[in-house]
Amino acid sequence: MATKVVMEALSPTMEEGRLVEWKKQEGDSVAVGDVLAEVETDKAVMELVARSNGTLLKQLVPAGATVPVSSPVGWIGQAGESVDGGGTAEKASTVNSQQSTGTAQQSAGTAPKAAPAPEVKPGPTAAPAKQETEPEQVVPASPPTAVAEPAAPGVRVKASPLARKIAAEQGVDLTRVSGSGPEGRVIKRDLEAVGQADRRTVGQTLPPVRPSDLPSFTDVPLSQIRKTIAKRLVQSIGPIPTFYLTTEVDMERVAEAREALNAAAGEQGKISYNDIVLKAVATALFQHPACNAWWQEDHVRIWHTVHLGMAVAVEDGLLTPVLAHAEAKSLREISRLSRELAQRARERKLKPEEYTGSTFSVSNLGMFDIEHFTAIINPPEAGILAVGSIAPVAVVVNGQVEVRRRMRLTMSCDHRVIDGATGAQFLKTLKLVLENPLALVW
Repeated sequence: MATKVVMEALSPTMEEGRLVEWKKQEGDSVAVGDVLAEVETDKAVMELVARSNGTLLKQLVPAGATVPVSSPVGWIGQAGESVDGGGTAEKASTVNSQQSTGTAQQSAGTAPKAAPAPEVKPGPTAAPAKQETEPEQVVPASPPTAVAEPAAPGVRVKASPLARKIAAEQGVDLTRVSGSGPEGRVIKRDLEAVGQADRRTVGQTLPPVRPSDLPSFTDVPLSQIRKTIAKRLVQSIGPIPTFYLTTEVDMERVAEAREALNAAAGEQGKISYNDIVLKAVATALFQHPACNAWWQEDHVRIWHTVHLGMAVAVEDGLLTPVLAHAEAKSLREISRLSRELAQRARERKLKPEEYTGSTFSVSNLGMFDIEHFTAIINPPEAGILAVGSIAPVAVVVNGQVEVRRRMRLTMSCDHRVIDGATGAQFLKTLKLVLENPLALVW
């Protein structure tokens, strides 16, 4: 009896998924647990696995297509078994639907949803290439290597649609470009790293580019993560009555403490300013639980443990890995864990429990010389802290003008949960901790 393969709810918040690539082709033998396809969820690229043994009889959707959770994407059965191309065989079981969507929705604390009518959203291009947006980067990724050894004959190069378009227009051989995207995918910035000389090495002669040769515009399809970001921000910036509090912190002692810690660390991981800020925020939130809270429509949930979200830019947008129980972790632990989570976020390999459940978030643009900005609250959280750059500023100290390293912090507050005085008291404690960094080792 054939088994229907459905789009699984691979994360608690997933409503639809984009089938990035089929790992098994029609006619291939499969066993329980074998990876059938890669699926892009709202947060990560994850694996769709087989729930039964047999042969992949039919692929109902092409690579690049986006389909709702519980919609059929294929059939598994005995070799030669006949199934309906639309996925309506009367005796077929729905093992994937029962095992996967139920599990994922239970983890989110909700009852399993009824399967919606099958719907397939085809990708914007005919070729089953991977779709990917090309946003500006906020957190720098490791620099790509522009030119690589040619791929073996017959091996298909992984590249985003935009990267393929740019390569075709500029005469770049994608088999000689090392990709820095997920699983080595070639993306826009990899092609930007390929200079004029690199293109000549692959035997291409570039014609002169005239303004009239350039297209008027380029439509870039939305990735699953970009769709989720758009939906979440609309939920935040509109309904939430937000106000902002800004303070300036003297970072001289933090700078001196960081230099001493890193000098003593030797070959161990170095402590960053962001690590220190995260530790200080967790310490201050533990003392001010009214700011470590969720708005829950008919009540406010006050958290007595700090699950700290940290904003990380990824290829398709923004993810917020979570430092669970941050108030109980040492500065070294926070430093190590934050690096690991940020790396997995950029590789789109975070587990659902690593990016859900944050009680407060921090967004840091200081490394890009951004002095001051406001961040958008991530509901149901009641607050988020925007961290600016550390810069030398002339200030008056004990009646004398001195040059001191200073940093501006701006807290976005949900006024339904946090009053002005409540947020101000939290920032006062945070400033005290940062200006007296020995408080971080109490």
